[in-house]
Amino acid sequence: MPFLFRFKSTVLCLSMVLIACGQEKNKVKTTTQTVVAPIAKEIVVAANRTDRYLPLLKNKNIAVVANQTSVVFKPNKTTVHLVDTLISSGIKISKVFAPEHGFRGNVDAGEMVKNGIDDKTGLPLISLYGKNKKPTKEQLANIDLVLFDIQDVGVRFYTYIATLQLVMEACADTNIPVLVLDRPNPNAHYVDGPTMEAEHTSFLGMTQIPLVYGMTIGEYANMINEEGWLSSSKKANLTIVKLENYTHDTPYNLAIRPSPNLPNNTAINLYPSLGLFEGTTVNAGRGTEAQFQRFGASFLDSTKFFFKYTPAPNFGSKNPKENGKLCYGMDLSNIPKMNRVTIKWIKTAYDNALNKKAFFMTNSFTKHAGNTTLQQQIIDGISAEEIEASWQPGVRAFKAIRNKYLIYD
Repeated sequence: MPFLFRFKSTVLCLSMVLIACGQEKNKVKTTTQTVVAPIAKEIVVAANRTDRYLPLLKNKNIAVVANQTSVVFKPNKTTVHLVDTLISSGIKISKVFAPEHGFRGNVDAGEMVKNGIDDKTGLPLISLYGKNKKPTKEQLANIDLVLFDIQDVGVRFYTYIATLQLVMEACADTNIPVLVLDRPNPNAHYVDGPTMEAEHTSFLGMTQIPLVYGMTIGEYANMINEEGWLSSSKKANLTIVKLENYTHDTPYNLAIRPSPNLPNNTAINLYPSLGLFEGTTVNAGRGTEAQFQRFGASFLDSTKFFFKYTPAPNFGSKNPKENGKLCYGMDLSNIPKMNRVTIKWIKTAYDNALNKKAFFMTNSFTKHAGNTTLQQQIIDGISAEEIEASWQPGVRAFKAIRNKYLIYD
């Protein structure tokens, strides 16, 4: 083929390609449209849906189970306590039952909550944390309905769900209706961890569920009732006021600390994993401003841990573990959001403890873990991957039950 012909052919082909590309480019320009993602609707907590529950309370003597998280959110980002909202709406409140940490949420973990009178409202306060964890028949005398509204964090050993269960039992025994105002669970996006074994149930875990159960407190109340988990042969007369614009995967930032030592979203997200340190002699950030975002102890190998801190008494922790001692450990405050329970940090601490015999507080660790197996697995040097895999049969079995009671996607 002559060179000139080949050259012209080449030029012609290139020209056709360029024209086609230009046409395709123009086509993209003329057909592409900007897609605007829909704006997520704001979650509406049940306490804000007053039209749904105030009619149920009119002309009745009400007992309220509440704490500092039991609030109604206002458009200007302020909050009004549920009790104040009810009083201003003409609802007769006879008494308030207070869970762990008290009605105002300022009592240390494990510290007895005392009966008393609320300074602001003058209402009688009855403690449900201490010797009296379940309302008595005398305390429920002349009560027409019990209203439960407490922010949960979705972890089995967080005691608000135990309080819920005992309140439901007491109300089932006395034929008093229970009304639960639902709130989001910030750890509802997954289910994981060791499942409670029946022989180890306690106030840190009253039912055979995994450590993280992935349900709102309303969904969980319904499961308790329908699965026959109340000690009474009766069911509670249960009503749940639902959330609006909520799914289990919807991120939710808590506006108020649910308890003194869960100060922010990171602590709440790490709590399922770091909360297991409560059954050990290792400090998990109590006595600092980074509770459940770090761990450390004076007896961890200082050549292996370079992060250091010294716990001291503060709000919510009058006498923290390792009080006044220089602790060696890890800062986890920048860990990405967790979607599972991990045992790796406890294993790391145990493996590098200078006195392993003093590491576990066995009775407490068993109550937190829900079994005796986990402590033994750690002592035996089982890998974190194998330990976490051993939880999965229990997780799968629970999910099959859980699915029956989910209210939200």
